[in-house]
Amino acid sequence: MILRLMCIALGLSAAPSFGKASLSDVTCDDRSRLEVTLKDVMGATRQGSGLRDPETLLEVWVTPTSGDWLIVQNYSNGTACIVAMGEHWEESLAAPA
Repeated sequence: MILRLMCIALGLSAAPSFGKASLSDVTCDDRSRLEVTLKDVMGATRQGSGLRDPETLLEVWVTPTSGDWLIVQNYSNGTACIVAMGEHWEESLAAPA
């Protein structure tokens, strides 16, 4: 599945983007286009998000069938970047109240 993620990342890097870093660092694209790719191509769902600062939002996306995960950093200008990815995501069970 990581090979599939890298192919998607390579495809996104070939499209016009705001990111100037190499593929080995980050992959950036328009936020709405990246979201469509994550949902429709990868079957990923957003598991959570949090503010890094007033202009930056971090999101965790997971593909439930494979356990692959990504961390996406969203900027206020509409750009989003995949800044980390991995395998074997495990859901945490909520502790009893």
